[in-house]
Amino acid sequence: MMKNMRIGIIISFLYLLADFVAAQSGVFEISKFGGKPNADITQAFTTAWNEACASTTAAKIVIPAGTYKMGLLEVKGPCKAPVEVQVDGTIQAPGNNADLKGAEQWIRFDDIDSLTISGKGVFDGQGAAAWKGASVAWKDKSHGKGSNKRAISLYFAYCNNTMVTGVTSKDSKYFHFMVLGCNNITFDAIKIIAPDESPNTDGIHMGRSNGVTIINTNIGTGDDCVSLGDGSQNVRVENVNCGPGHGISVGSLGKYPNEENVAGFIVKNCTLTETENGVRIKTWPDTPGKITVTDMHFEDITMNNVMNPVIVDQEYCPWNQCSKKNPSQIKLSKVTFKNIKGTSGTSEGVIIICSSGVPCDGVELNNVDLTFNGAPAVAKCSNVKPIVTGKAPICGASGSGSASASASASPLASPASDSASPSSSPASDSATSSPKKSSPKEEKEQKEQKEQKGEKEDDN
Repeated sequence: MMKNMRIGIIISFLYLLADFVAAQSGVFEISKFGGKPNADITQAFTTAWNEACASTTAAKIVIPAGTYKMGLLEVKGPCKAPVEVQVDGTIQAPGNNADLKGAEQWIRFDDIDSLTISGKGVFDGQGAAAWKGASVAWKDKSHGKGSNKRAISLYFAYCNNTMVTGVTSKDSKYFHFMVLGCNNITFDAIKIIAPDESPNTDGIHMGRSNGVTIINTNIGTGDDCVSLGDGSQNVRVENVNCGPGHGISVGSLGKYPNEENVAGFIVKNCTLTETENGVRIKTWPDTPGKITVTDMHFEDITMNNVMNPVIVDQEYCPWNQCSKKNPSQIKLSKVTFKNIKGTSGTSEGVIIICSSGVPCDGVELNNVDLTFNGAPAVAKCSNVKPIVTGKAPICGASGSGSASASASASPLASPASDSASPSSSPASDSATSSPKKSSPKEEKEQKEQKEQKGEKEDDN
């Protein structure tokens, strides 16, 4: 009997030791906080996050296989050590958009350093009902307000050194991922899925962020696969398959004053299939925005029946709800399209419409080989004379052009028309004054303003 008691004590001790080691290694299994399959784990995750974030050693929250429900969630840092969230199950958002109470997002990670989202699980936005009731931007003044506001699925705000890998985002109500004010964030080997008729379900949108990397990823949505808002710096998109969707876009830019410059964008080794656009830069005319967009490089890209494979549009005006009286004041420079091949859904495979107020500089077409119905696609250009090398269409004002060119030409942009009166708003006095330390209230207001400006317009 004593022997059995000793064995029981040893076994109990081993169980306690295992629990202790697990706790010390920083593994927080969601079930230990009351999280169960087929139930709402919002509170369980919040509790697990608070403990993980307070840990002085690296911590991991684990959501195992199974289906879970989650309501509105916002978790914040700063945390004391790196935190990983491993999702191997399916997490479902509320099917009814109203249950998210008009929030900007379903799940938000805010002010965190060294965050990892990993696993083979799915974030299911359950957006079908929200798409049916979605209003159309530019046509409906109530769009994006009250019950009409649809929530972004996953929102990363002011997060640094972040990795998102392996997971799937499915059927978001609005954007799948939003990146705002972040530094050094990587999306690697993820999937983003929504039907092509789902409105404004952008794959990954970013603004005011530096060092964004998107690699080895498949994106199919009802809007842009990847889109850059103002203030985006040093962004790399590589080995990405895009389609369906509206392509890979810079912008739209220029609609608002006080936007920030965009610089350093590389799109490489990507394939776009049956998308509305391929690689695109879009800026508004007759609006107050006045920034620079430079070092945009698109290379080694395959287009499969893409409607507008290469497009620069500085007269961007969806639904014709704006004026083109004054040209865009966004200056584009150092833009290259290199080794782009495949099929176009229109005869004009290359469209480069630059601003008459600030014509494009340093635009290059290098080995752009696109066909339409078996014939070489042509190029339409205005307010730009790009360098053309290798096999590439030569720009024609009306879309006519030869299929190839081998000689290089210096980029000679058309001068702005004397009659053009660029629209810009003068900088306020405070913009040029010496900086002063903001109060906590002012810092909060500035943060909210940044979020509003960093978000993308509901455009095409």
